[in-house]
Amino acid sequence: MADEWLDVRRRLVGNRYQLAVVAAGDYPAERRVAGTPLLAPASWIPAEPIPLTSLRLEFDPRAVFTGVTGHEPFARESLPTEFGSYAEAIKGLAPPAVFEDRPTYRLTFADLAGPDPVLRFGRGTYFDSINTGEAAAHEYAAQRGRLRTAIGDPWDVTRRPTNVAISTLTIRADREPTFFLHWRDPAKVGHAGGLYQVVPVGIFQPSTDEQHDFSLWRNVVRELSEELLGESEEYGDAPIRYDDWPFAARLAAGLEAGEVRAYCVGLGVDPLTFATDLLTVLSIDALVFDELFGGLVETNEEGRVLEPQPFTAEVVDDFVHHQPMQAAGAALLQLAWAHQLA
Repeated sequence: MADEWLDVRRRLVGNRYQLAVVAAGDYPAERRVAGTPLLAPASWIPAEPIPLTSLRLEFDPRAVFTGVTGHEPFARESLPTEFGSYAEAIKGLAPPAVFEDRPTYRLTFADLAGPDPVLRFGRGTYFDSINTGEAAAHEYAAQRGRLRTAIGDPWDVTRRPTNVAISTLTIRADREPTFFLHWRDPAKVGHAGGLYQVVPVGIFQPSTDEQHDFSLWRNVVRELSEELLGESEEYGDAPIRYDDWPFAARLAAGLEAGEVRAYCVGLGVDPLTFATDLLTVLSIDALVFDELFGGLVETNEEGRVLEPQPFTAEVVDDFVHHQPMQAAGAALLQLAWAHQLA
């Protein structure tokens, strides 16, 4: 059965983009974000961009999850018998270079379209979403299985443990603005390998301290450092002193001065993998960008950073409609262009 599982896994990895496009057709058209495969209820897409630091966050470490976990007998039907979960099967049969079950903030409620935008979270782990969303994608590639049916609407965060990736479109704001994209190497990552995506992207999770790191902005800052500058994800055991970290302090000063602008434009779920992304835009004035990112890397631990792309209607349209791009990245590009956030 391991050989059969690996065959399906290879089919999934090699055809993610096409499978996601087809899977989106299984859901109502009104759930699709900006004409892309990304899915969302109306309450997840604000009419206007929300300044990222004004988005209210709530955290309840006692929040209990009672939905589908991926450990149920029906969820293990497509697994080789020696594995108790999809994450165990990946680790045992097809491990990517980066694959670790770290603690996360698990989404329990979201309203971005109301008068008081809010995201609520409890505790989770990275493998929670692998055991449900990635396993459901495997089922879709195999054209059999009961997990997707048990989960139901993928935007219902009570039915499956929902980790949130903060996907950030980084724009160098100039007379002719440019933006940055990432090609995710399937040999290095367990999710969305072989697809283009905005950069940086990172699961909303604590680095060292659960309360200290419960900040969308701090999460974005860490990911910028790691994915665009190639810095290490290891920050030691003590809470990060963001005010004393020159890179973080300069970004914060730029945000305060208006040289850096950060927005949330929505939240959406991938129709194939159920990966859930907070869609954010970071627009940095050219002088500040060049000061901070003179050491921009070409490759990182998850893939390859593309050359800067012109932020124009033609280039946005090409990536959104004609390139194998992750659904969240396509929706984010489309929304950022619509809102003219450069």
